[in-house]
Amino acid sequence: MTKAILKERSGAVLTITLNQPEKRNPVSDNAVIDALSAALMAADTDMDIRCVILTGSGSVFSSGGDLKQMKDGTGLRSDNPAQTRRNYRQGIQRLPILFEALDIPVIAAVNGPAIGAGCDLALMCDIRIASATAIFAESFVKLGIVPGDGGAWLLPRIVGFARACEMALTGEAVDAHTALGYGLVSHVTTAQDLLPKAREIAAKIAANPPHAVRMTKRLLRSAGRTDLGTNLEMAAAMQSLAHATKDNAEAIDAFLEKRDPKFTGE
Repeated sequence: MTKAILKERSGAVLTITLNQPEKRNPVSDNAVIDALSAALMAADTDMDIRCVILTGSGSVFSSGGDLKQMKDGTGLRSDNPAQTRRNYRQGIQRLPILFEALDIPVIAAVNGPAIGAGCDLALMCDIRIASATAIFAESFVKLGIVPGDGGAWLLPRIVGFARACEMALTGEAVDAHTALGYGLVSHVTTAQDLLPKAREIAAKIAANPPHAVRMTKRLLRSAGRTDLGTNLEMAAAMQSLAHATKDNAEAIDAFLEKRDPKFTGE
C-alpha cells in the first residue's frame, strides 16, 4: 500500500512529501490527515529538527478534497448533516488547528496546483515558495460549498480582504507570479530549483538558535489575534527565557570575537 506521506531527514531539516500523485495528493482522507499530523507533531517535539519543508509528489501539490469520495458519501460528506459537521471537525479541521499550534517553522514548497483544501494547506504554512507551474485556487464555490478548513480565516490575513474575496468568490485560479504579487508566496522558481530554494531557506532558519526561532514564530503567530500590549508581554516573558540560553551567550561572544557562532540548542 502506498504511504500517504514520505519523510526525509537531512541534518536539521525534515521534508514531508504528500505521496498520492495518482489521486493528485488529496488531503481530506483521514489516513493522510493522521499521517501528516503525526509527522508534524513529532517534528515539533524534536529540538534537533529545526525546520520542516512540505511538498507534493508528482506534478501537483494538492488537489484538496477527493471528489469521488464527496460524490459517493464516503468522505467528509454524510447523509446526516450532524455527522458531516463531526467529519469536518474530527477530520480536516484538525490541520489548521495543528499548524497554528506548531512552534517549528514550516515551509510549503508548492510544486504544482494547490486547489481548494490544497491551497489552504499551503496557507497554513509559515513560508510559501512556488514553482512557476504552481497555481492557487480557493475554488470551493465552484463546487457549491464553502471553505471548510480555515481558508476564509487564513486567506484574507495573507493577501488582504479584497483579494481574498476575489479569489474565494470567483473560485478562479491565480498563477505563481500573480501569487507572488499578492504576497501569497515569497519566491517563484523553476521546477528544478524549487526544493533547492526551500532547502536554502530552511538551512538559514536552522542555522539560528532553535529556541529563539520557535519563540519568534510563536510571537508572529500570536500577533494576528492579540493586541499590542499582550504581544509585548509575551515578548518580555520569552525574552527572559531567551537571555537565559547558552545560545544567547554564544551569539554575543561570537559577535565580539568576530567568529561564526556554534549554536547547540541549549
